[in-house]
Amino acid sequence: MVKIITDIARRYFTGKESQFEFKRSNQVVYSKIDKINLYIHIPFCNHLCPYCPYNKVKYELQKVPAYLKALLNEIEMYHSLFGNIQISSVYIGGGTPTLLMDELGVIFEHLNMKFRIAGDLCIEVNPCDIKDKLIGDLKKYKINLVSVGVQSFLDKNLKFIGRKCEASTLKSALKKLVEAKFKSVNIDLMFALPGQTIKDLNYDLQTAVDCGIDQITTYPLFTFPYSTIGKYLKLKKVRMPKLSVRHNQYYHIHNYLSDNGFSRVSVWGFKKGITPRYSSVTRDNYIGIGAGAGSHLSNGFYLNTFSVEEYVKKCLSMQFPTTLYMHFTQNMQNYFWLYWRFYDTCIPKGELYKKFDKNDKKIKRLISIAKSFNLLFDNNDHYELTMQGAFWIHLIQNYFSLRYIDKVWRIAMKEAYPQKIVL
Repeated sequence: MVKIITDIARRYFTGKESQFEFKRSNQVVYSKIDKINLYIHIPFCNHLCPYCPYNKVKYELQKVPAYLKALLNEIEMYHSLFGNIQISSVYIGGGTPTLLMDELGVIFEHLNMKFRIAGDLCIEVNPCDIKDKLIGDLKKYKINLVSVGVQSFLDKNLKFIGRKCEASTLKSALKKLVEAKFKSVNIDLMFALPGQTIKDLNYDLQTAVDCGIDQITTYPLFTFPYSTIGKYLKLKKVRMPKLSVRHNQYYHIHNYLSDNGFSRVSVWGFKKGITPRYSSVTRDNYIGIGAGAGSHLSNGFYLNTFSVEEYVKKCLSMQFPTTLYMHFTQNMQNYFWLYWRFYDTCIPKGELYKKFDKNDKKIKRLISIAKSFNLLFDNNDHYELTMQGAFWIHLIQNYFSLRYIDKVWRIAMKEAYPQKIVL
């Protein structure tokens, strides 16, 4: 039923000419650009957390030199395509990127030789690794936005999701990070965990506030459909939480953080003050380097092979490690942009009507329906989602959008070079 509804909606908005499928591709077709964002994927982890769906492998020191050389070669290949363009932001994810701190220094040096780095450097950090040396390295390489995968400040929750950190170490680690005065420190917190009460949730939220955290990203455990990501399926007895639980906890988070001086900046995210927003997903165009990284360019979406071995092999022979490509029509590009503005919970009217005609019947109908169900309201120069609207967008992500991601990733994790994936 979900697939039927989704197919109808896709065809209605983007037209019959739109093809929602990834095809085999081993090259990047590009158009001239002046600036772009950059994502770097480091797949290595000391401990493979069972709840994490991202492309990762067990850390082995002997594999690092070849992976570093592969990353540097992929940078070279993109430089050959685009020249000395501006990089508006760099986001490093994983895996556990800080396992390769010395190598990241080499990568930054190489990037600065090939491109013009003009924006923030952002990185994901494991809370267990926050020590004086790590903080010193982050500062040395001018990384200024840091995100920490805390998930919970309660041992029972950490144990349930397979985290190796102990709750007693988290608060001191975060305070140390905050005292280092980065531009922003974001933490991830889970909600709607089995058995999690409002009291538990309050403890997690208040602990984050007390630590001086200025951004908090909250999300439910079941962001990805674990029933089909078999490689990571270790929580077999866990089921999707009831809608009422998700609803009550989501509203509670929103109200609690609002009362503590935070503003909602996305479906999942809240921040305090004028600190720059930490977000890994809302950049309009970006190049992704590393095993399993994706690139969103003006003509569509590219995906690198998930196999670390094949990624290294391709890059060392100076071949692009891309494995899949989905072509975007202009209409698909416009709706892709609109999807992420709904995720932001704010749709600027000026940009909206540059991409869509002001009299576009589909857009007018979409806005009208959203308003009538109290999902959206008119706020001068932009449309803004209500708390109710933000909640339903988060459900749409779980039941529709992430079903596609799950299918692509599940196949890409099994096959280094899939021939075709129809969504």
